[in-house]
Amino acid sequence: MTSFPVRLAPLIGAVALAGFAHAQTAPQYAELPSETPAEFRAPDAGFNYVKRTVMIPMRDGTKLNTIIIVPKGVQNAPILLTRTPYDASSLVNHADSADLETILTGYDNAADVIAGEGYIRVVQDVRGKYGSEGDYVMNRPLHGPLNPTPVDHSTDTYDTIEWLTKNVPETNGRVGIIGISYDGFLPLMALVNPHPALKVAVPMNPMVDGWKGDDWFHNGAFRQINMSYMLEQVVTRANTAKWPVTNYDDYDMYLRAGSAGALGRERGLEQSGFWNKVVAHPAYDAFWQQQAMDTILARQPVTVPTLLVHSYWDAEDIYGAVAVWKAIKPHDTENKVFLSLGPWSHGGAIGDGATLGTLKFGSDTALYWRQQVLKPFLARYLKGDGSVPAIPTVTAFETGTNKWRNLAAWPSGAVEPVALRLAANQKAQLGGAADAKGYDEYVSDPAKPVPFRQRPIPPYGYDEAKGQTWPRWLVDDQREASGRTDVATFVSDVLTAPVKISGEPVAHLVASTSGTDSDWVVKLIDVYPDQVGSQPALGGYQLMVAGDIFRGRYREGFDKPKALAPNKALAYRIKLPTANHVFLPGHRIMVQVQSSWFPLYDRNPQTFVPNIFFAQPGDYRKATQRIYHSSYVELPLVKAAQ
Repeated sequence: MTSFPVRLAPLIGAVALAGFAHAQTAPQYAELPSETPAEFRAPDAGFNYVKRTVMIPMRDGTKLNTIIIVPKGVQNAPILLTRTPYDASSLVNHADSADLETILTGYDNAADVIAGEGYIRVVQDVRGKYGSEGDYVMNRPLHGPLNPTPVDHSTDTYDTIEWLTKNVPETNGRVGIIGISYDGFLPLMALVNPHPALKVAVPMNPMVDGWKGDDWFHNGAFRQINMSYMLEQVVTRANTAKWPVTNYDDYDMYLRAGSAGALGRERGLEQSGFWNKVVAHPAYDAFWQQQAMDTILARQPVTVPTLLVHSYWDAEDIYGAVAVWKAIKPHDTENKVFLSLGPWSHGGAIGDGATLGTLKFGSDTALYWRQQVLKPFLARYLKGDGSVPAIPTVTAFETGTNKWRNLAAWPSGAVEPVALRLAANQKAQLGGAADAKGYDEYVSDPAKPVPFRQRPIPPYGYDEAKGQTWPRWLVDDQREASGRTDVATFVSDVLTAPVKISGEPVAHLVASTSGTDSDWVVKLIDVYPDQVGSQPALGGYQLMVAGDIFRGRYREGFDKPKALAPNKALAYRIKLPTANHVFLPGHRIMVQVQSSWFPLYDRNPQTFVPNIFFAQPGDYRKATQRIYHSSYVELPLVKAAQ
């Protein structure tokens, strides 16, 4: 505490008294009324909908902000619900429009189907986000070991549907739920002990298993590019805290920071409860296993018609939809589970599906899907219109030939596993005998990791107008990588007949490292002819059909990290994302193998450490990597025409 000299005390006292006297005698002015109303109620004359905002109480007393949009004049209409952590008001953000389809245009809204078919649209903030009360927990687990409270997304959905069916006079009491990404995870949660009024679920590109292959890790490799999302989504209710952008090129920013853990500390992420959980659980332990929605739903009876939607080039949740399909379809005795696979990016089914990056599909594939799959599915099961024919069990767009296929199962047809061997002289060879002795070799240097796309790499989250092409990076030309000395490349001869694959390619890699840990990235690529007259930009294009990463320490079990034996050939089995693709005559098939995919994934120090989040600068070391010619990619080859 600061003390004043004694001689100043009388002066200070006098000044204080004078100020008090002035305050007592200061003239009082009349208040100037504010020109802002306490609440503005927008006129809706001429609008073709009525909008209501309500706070719906949950069983624990928490109230959730909910926006209800009712087309004018509808009666006995079904409800289509979306629950979101991304601000319900922003999903219906054209408040100045009198047109229902216009206000529904945007994320999570297949506006043409929803508006045109007379559904009551309901969008709700999940607990703890934006206008809703309560506490926010990322992908809030079900009640159980990870959530001791009596409430979760399953109960919140149940309570919401219960309230809606009793308090929306225009509804017939039939409810469906739809959403993309995190909002696609929430329809899966709704299928756990579902409300009897829930008639359909449409999980689109859902987040299912954050460790195996969706947002947070892929086979143990940390997707550090999502760190900005982790901060912005968790540390404030309304995402007001923003990730500082310090470099135009994300590659420079992540490399300068060192480990993901060091960058997290630098940016204050340790204040986030979710970040601390991620850092504490780098392996596939009970924390991740108990949250895996495919495992959870495999234990549930299939009672609600469900349409799973998958995108072949989903940069965020490429694992989830197919994983749920494989988990629950075997238990579907009444054919209530359907699957759609399209040539889209994350959430692309509600946008323009005619192109993706440089690719052109010859038609608007997303419009086709909305009109020919989503619309009749909702009409039959949500409206209850039995006169509408059931959609095919599987609708799968076939890339390469650019045709839709209606299938009875997935994968479908006479699928036969065929080995694409990584042979000598950088050859990829369909079938034939394996070479047990030879290998290709490269040096992996953590100081110069392989970029996951051509640099400069704009910060994650930039919009399209600012140069953000993140949503479609999976269709980037892979020539940038194939020309590097730290990428092993194997390519087939020019094909003289089509080669069709349907399902998951599986890389059977036999590899060694001079280090004690290593990442392995395997990419299956369609190499276009040197010249493509109809589209010159595709001349020689290297299109990644499927690719993924595997962290070597988990070779013996995802929950059992273990150092690798240096310079010893070890076997790895790496599942790649599902594909439905035809390699056309005149094309070639390529496989690329590398040991970093930066900065999408954090760098492996190539020295075994207990937790890579805390790797120190001295742990990052060059390593000599060998890919043995006994390696191959198992292709799910379709032998007979469908």
